[in-house]
Amino acid sequence: MVQVTPTNRRDLLRAGAALTSVGAFVTGCGHTGTATAAPSPTTPTTPTTPAPTSPSASPERLPFQITHGPRAAASVALTFHGQGDPALADQLLGTAERHGARLTVLAVGSWLDAYPAMARRILDGGHDLGNHTQRHISINAMAEADARKEITDCAERLKRLTGSIGRWFRPSRAPTASPLVARLAAEAGYPHVLSYDVDSLDYTRPGAPAVTRKVLAEVTGGSVVSMHFGYPDTVAALPAVLQELNRRGLRAVTTTELFS
Repeated sequence: MVQVTPTNRRDLLRAGAALTSVGAFVTGCGHTGTATAAPSPTTPTTPTTPAPTSPSASPERLPFQITHGPRAAASVALTFHGQGDPALADQLLGTAERHGARLTVLAVGSWLDAYPAMARRILDGGHDLGNHTQRHISINAMAEADARKEITDCAERLKRLTGSIGRWFRPSRAPTASPLVARLAAEAGYPHVLSYDVDSLDYTRPGAPAVTRKVLAEVTGGSVVSMHFGYPDTVAALPAVLQELNRRGLRAVTTTELFS
């Protein structure tokens, strides 16, 4: 996985410390919500919800909670909630690789416990790997100690299996992190909370054509798309999604590449 420089990491973690004023959002994982970026560390904070901020292409200027990348980018990030049948996951990864696409997988820790080889499979394919909590339960509704454990337990699995906790964290059962969870993620070493601006709704099992239509109707340059491992509809929809992105001149890249 691409790593940020020590200087950038220090800057990013300083940005993460400004998290306490970010508004809380509690919705189902995969349901569309409004992701609000944290204010710049140089901007005075108030108890009210800060105005949304669009990330720039410069890593040190990214907001802590990210919804999408630069709109001028000729690329998008397809991000996957990592759990479910590993055979389907491997099939999906293989499809992406044959099309020259690279994905971002936010893995559930308990899934990595059950299928530890998937961690190296994802990284060896050139994809990003990050943290989607240990048990995939509603983390924004949890007490502080329990929420911290959800983040750090998954981070420990990632570290043990790959040597890194990964750059990206996505809260479970919510598109964005509450102020508490955002602070705990920063303390665990995650410079960003990764949200999304396109929800494929593939977890509702609408059929591959519906997944394809939903993504392609909303995706644009810089989009971060939420999808899931473990659903045959998603595997079946991916070739058509990638072909149309290519026709539009949009490359599917890792989240790290989108923001580099």
